[in-house]
Amino acid sequence: MSHHTYKHIELTGSSEKSIEDAVQSALTKAAESLHGMRWFEVVDTRGHIDNGQVAHWQVTIKVGFTLD
Repeated sequence: MSHHTYKHIELTGSSEKSIEDAVQSALTKAAESLHGMRWFEVVDTRGHIDNGQVAHWQVTIKVGFTLD
């Protein structure tokens, strides 16, 4: 059995489309400088309202990645 040690960080992504797109936005940007990402956990979801409509979503996630 292999043993892994993980580090985790919090990120907040946003999207005008959906919660899922906000998560993907955060992961895509993080992938530009992080490698070894293995899991995420949604820790907070909120949105911005404009004229009674959802203007955009903000989702905060914890991202776990393996250490070299």
